[in-house]
Amino acid sequence: MGFLAPWFLAGVAAVGLPVYLHLLRQHKSTPMPFSSLMFFERRTQSSIKHRRLRHFLLLALRLALLVLLALAFANPFVNRPAHTVGGEQLLLVVLDQSFSMRAGSRLAEARQQAQQVLSRRAASTRAQVMALGSQLSVLTQPTLDAGELRAAVESVKGGDGRASFGELARAVRSMGQSISTPIEVHLFSDMQKTALPAGFSELQMPANAKLILHPVVKAMEPNWALENVNAPGLVWDPKKSRVQATVSGYNTGKAARTVSLVVNGKVVASKQVEVPANGRATVEFPSLEVGYGFTRCEVRLDGADGLAQDDGARFAVERSDPRRVLMIHESRDSRSPLYLRSALASANESAFQLEAVPVEQAGNLQPSRYAFVVLSDVMSLPAGLEGELRKYVKGGGNVLVTAGTMAARRPRIPLFDLAVKEGRYFARSGQRFLAVGQVDPSHPSLRQSARWEGVKFYYAVDVDPAGARVVARLSDQTPLLLEKKEGEGRLLLLTSGLDNLTNDFPLHPIFVSFVEQTARYLSGMENRGGPRMVGSFLELRSAREQYVGVEVIDPSGRRALTLKEAAAAQSFPLTSEGFFELRRANGRHEMVAVNADRRESDLSVIPDETLSLWRGGEGTALAGVAGAGGDAETRPVSLWWYVMLVAAVVLVTESLFASRYLASAGEEGAG
Repeated sequence: MGFLAPWFLAGVAAVGLPVYLHLLRQHKSTPMPFSSLMFFERRTQSSIKHRRLRHFLLLALRLALLVLLALAFANPFVNRPAHTVGGEQLLLVVLDQSFSMRAGSRLAEARQQAQQVLSRRAASTRAQVMALGSQLSVLTQPTLDAGELRAAVESVKGGDGRASFGELARAVRSMGQSISTPIEVHLFSDMQKTALPAGFSELQMPANAKLILHPVVKAMEPNWALENVNAPGLVWDPKKSRVQATVSGYNTGKAARTVSLVVNGKVVASKQVEVPANGRATVEFPSLEVGYGFTRCEVRLDGADGLAQDDGARFAVERSDPRRVLMIHESRDSRSPLYLRSALASANESAFQLEAVPVEQAGNLQPSRYAFVVLSDVMSLPAGLEGELRKYVKGGGNVLVTAGTMAARRPRIPLFDLAVKEGRYFARSGQRFLAVGQVDPSHPSLRQSARWEGVKFYYAVDVDPAGARVVARLSDQTPLLLEKKEGEGRLLLLTSGLDNLTNDFPLHPIFVSFVEQTARYLSGMENRGGPRMVGSFLELRSAREQYVGVEVIDPSGRRALTLKEAAAAQSFPLTSEGFFELRRANGRHEMVAVNADRRESDLSVIPDETLSLWRGGEGTALAGVAGAGGDAETRPVSLWWYVMLVAAVVLVTESLFASRYLASAGEEGAG
């Protein structure tokens, strides 16, 4: 027992007041008139009788009232186990609806066991039904209605998401903080090992919750799955478009499996692959024959296990003609167009066609007809062309500018408008050159070609970066690659040339990767990735596209966004498998393939000892195992109301006795 405000106990000192009042009352006497005192003898009267207390019960009541008031203001409390606080109990029924529960009859058995638990509950016990995936979905509020609870259990269907036992524990902990009612949690699940959180302490349940596990499987079952598919999002040359798929076996023996490529529901190619025991195997299809526009594709594995839903992996591709790229160069420079054209042609896919034009012949060109523009070491531009290029960039176009010995002759870089400090030579002889010293690997142009090891730079234009972003520097800190926003578009500057004279960059294999990634970035294609995973989010709009309508069609053909969401939503959660069609704010149409998280394909179950620790079996509390302390959690219960109730009874009793005392005192005085 303790006191929440112990300083109010000082009020107990007030108990001396009733004692003083009772003693003072004894010295009061009523004067009586008398004619003469000459016949009275003077004596000393003893005061002992006057100092005796009378009406002890009334005095005790008054003392008790003061003591009780002091105790009430001190707010006494007692500690009680948290699970004993509150008299009711909540029965929480949680059904796992993750992707792995689709295997065999797992979900049907979970529903059956849940109905049995609900049928055994007392009529006065409230119950609540929830479904567990990556999030905990509330299907009912706490209720006594048996029909509503049974209907909620039957409504649970197999989902495409991944289970998270950590999310379940977090939600129950939140409930335990908001209600004092004891909670009995019944979890019906396949107890998949991959559903465990990274830290075991994340499974901790509150002290007022009791966890009861209902496993629907006892041991791991063998399962084959298509783990992933690597396919291009855009196809220009079907002969060069390759599709790779990885087949994985979980608790399986060595086996030969047949893998098929399906295009618009039709099998176009099949291959057999040897999958080692509990291992992986890769199969490749060298071409992808699809028509123009969007095509729904899938790689399938011949069925031989209980979880057929992971035997296929979807992907979507779009076929179009190669996009045109404009390169403007000096007429005497024949090397730069050759190297750039070769790099674009050597990429995995022929996504771009280069149109190289000498600067003298580029006056009437329309930049808006090209995916992006390259200015290769140009000393000056025709006035009309420079104006068109500036308008092109401000409207959302992108330009790559390379600055070699010709561009350095001007005080500012064409179009980029950065001041040229000097052109710096590093002699080609005597190993006098510079290498790349610092890069930003997060930039799209450098994600697959970060270091540029072995590349030698003999010449670079030293510029003042001003407000431009420096993506790469040479070893002496000279800016090498810079980016600058201009209106809705962007400018990229390489302070060395592409001619194999100012550097030997075009002779290195990394040059092809740099050109390909830069081309995809500047053409707006670098975000066109492969299939997505259930649980991820699809970005709908950029910052400059606020309040511009978008549209999402789900795999069933229905609009997935409300009118409000279509105008304001920044992203869209991908919660199911299938093909989603998207119309972006800029009018571009896309198709996105979504597959379930393949961690759900590993049907390994949690060991019994781990489950025992989680449920707190054999008297072992999870808090003690996880290092959170072995003592049971307690909560203070205030006794303030009880003390005030006793004080009220004492007050009423004191009033009755005081009335009787005053009445008797009045009669004595009258006598």
